[in-house]
Amino acid sequence: MLRRNLDERDAQTKQLQDAVTNVEKHFGELCQIFAAYVRKTARLRDKADLLVNEINLYASTETPNLKQGLKDFADEFAKLQDYRQAEVERLEAKVVEPLKAYGTIVKMKRDDLKATLTARNREAKQLSQLERTRQRNPSDRHVIAETELQRATIDATRTSRHLEETIDNFEKQKIKDIKNILSEFITIEMLFHGKALEVFTAAYQNIQKIDEDEDLEVFRNSLYLSDYPSRLDIVRANSKSPLQRSLSTKCTSGTGQVSLKIQNKTEKPTKEFKEKEREKETNYI
Repeated sequence: MLRRNLDERDAQTKQLQDAVTNVEKHFGELCQIFAAYVRKTARLRDKADLLVNEINLYASTETPNLKQGLKDFADEFAKLQDYRQAEVERLEAKVVEPLKAYGTIVKMKRDDLKATLTARNREAKQLSQLERTRQRNPSDRHVIAETELQRATIDATRTSRHLEETIDNFEKQKIKDIKNILSEFITIEMLFHGKALEVFTAAYQNIQKIDEDEDLEVFRNSLYLSDYPSRLDIVRANSKSPLQRSLSTKCTSGTGQVSLKIQNKTEKPTKEFKEKEREKETNYI
């Protein structure tokens, strides 16, 4: 009976050892890979910050529409990097750290295994002593210490139960933890990419708003002297409605008439004054 229990516990101990070793190996690999993933994401954030700075520097040298479009694009892209920073911090806290904690968990389970193996070896030793006693005194069973036999039986039962609970709890915790870790990873990535889609949409719209023709006209005007009317001014003048051109013409002609009337009024008194002076001279003679 005791020998069979010892064999069962040997199988259980081997199973627990394999489970702990398997988790130690694969959780360790996952921890390293996820940590590298987070570092890569952080480096991508840093490169994006450099890209934002360069776009702003370039925008300051360009024509008005392109300048504004580039600055708006850079602002949106900088906002995306804030979301990326939050992604990095969440991945570190919700994914990497729990995996890293399994180093301590595995160490604790190995300590449990060590204690279990110690108890099992002690029980096996007691069982061997009882069997040798039976062999030396096959007809004198009452020579066997009944208290030792009972103690060995109790210890064997307790150790077996503890080992089963240890295996069960370890498996339960492992499954729960890996499920939570990967769920957190997916949630964090979905949140980031959802925000990224919004930001990229706004950035795309800002780029599409750039008026290529107007900026091209500004550039062409910069090649000519300022005394000459720009093509843009000519286009704007030609684009006026007939009513606007008519009003403009009337205003121009009206101004000319007023000026002419003032001039005529100025010249007319001068001629009359001269004629009256001649009449006065004739009458005097």
